Amino acid sequence: MKTNLALGLASIVASLGAPAFSQDGPIKIGASLPLTGSFSIAGQKHQQGYELCVDLINERGGILGREVELIVSDNRSDPATAINQYERFLNVDGVEAVYGTFSSRLSFPVANILARNGMVHALPAGGALRIYEQGHDNIFYFQPNAAEYVGASLAGVVRDLVPAEEAPKTVAIISADDFFANGVWSGLMGEIVTDPADGSEVADLSPGYLAELGLEVVYSERWPEEGFNDWLNLANQVRQTEPDLIIGLTASAEEAVQLTRAFDTVRATPQMVYFSQGTQAEYLEGTGDSAQGVLVHTSWHSDAPFQSLLAGSEFSNQDFVGAYEAAYGSPPDEDSAIPFAVCQGIEQAMVGAGTTDNAAMGDWLDARTKEDAVRTILGRFSWDDRGLPVEKPFLMTQWNDGELQFIYPTDEFEGVSAMSYPKGSF
Repeated sequence: MKTNLALGLASIVASLGAPAFSQDGPIKIGASLPLTGSFSIAGQKHQQGYELCVDLINERGGILGREVELIVSDNRSDPATAINQYERFLNVDGVEAVYGTFSSRLSFPVANILARNGMVHALPAGGALRIYEQGHDNIFYFQPNAAEYVGASLAGVVRDLVPAEEAPKTVAIISADDFFANGVWSGLMGEIVTDPADGSEVADLSPGYLAELGLEVVYSERWPEEGFNDWLNLANQVRQTEPDLIIGLTASAEEAVQLTRAFDTVRATPQMVYFSQGTQAEYLEGTGDSAQGVLVHTSWHSDAPFQSLLAGSEFSNQDFVGAYEAAYGSPPDEDSAIPFAVCQGIEQAMVGAGTTDNAAMGDWLDARTKEDAVRTILGRFSWDDRGLPVEKPFLMTQWNDGELQFIYPTDEFEGVSAMSYPKGSF
């Protein structure tokens, strides 16, 4: 009954064009984000995604008749600072809910703090499998799957879109020594994932997606997480092995730019290139024509016809794109879409539970199914016991003629573009 009342109020307020909040005070929600430091570009876009969602909710009457107040702190891309800020949200600011931070490196330690305090932990970015194997029952990931399983989508592209006689036979894989990138690496290479606390086995990923494809690894290397700048030497070492497929697991779009420029300089000529980052406009701006043919996985694409809910009303991807462009003067990418989806999920949990009590919100989220899911601009979400989404593949995109095109899976919805292959020179 409480839920229906809230939805009805939101509809009435939306029709009147002005919010009408209760006298109980605002619902405070905290988010610690890397607004400066190595993850700052993604962190700033996460802030925009959260802020836009909260603004639109408040325009439509708030949540349960209460205005939402978003409290954002800059963790400077530092795990210890992120931990302190979430503790402050809970113990000083008196927040009733939190939004997750960016990157596995920050999300891993934060997960323990939020679990200990019984807070629903909705993650926009934090794909390392070890986060979800800690036994937390309060965690919900708002991307398609853990980093270790990203390689399934790349393997699908090779199997389904490339004729067998033209498929790559050799691969060079290089990676940042980063939580997320290391997770993708483990899935591709078929490694055993361990808990860093005690060394116990989390998952055995053998034989790995590269072995399943019959690919021979001719070069593999990791670069340091901080301060690495020897991109030309790294790219030249890769080029000298003449791989058919180059895999670059970068921790940020900025690293993907540096890597692409380096491959262009050394005149690498692979058949196929896949990067774990690079869907952002900044990547295209930094690489130009060299981006042509580069594959990148993503959780969101503007052409995906997902129909979501915001304040009880239908809200499409095009609604999101229009609202974002009106607010910020540029098109959105997945770094702003994913946090927007987190905000949608928390709102639906509060309305569905009829309260901001986190235990009740967590129970409501746990009860979601494929048929009765949380509905976001990233699609529909329900979760397994670990907090990972159920039956939700990544989207594979490719840069072609200055446009990020959706190419796979081909049976998810209409509007799929043909993959260009082989890539050839950068």
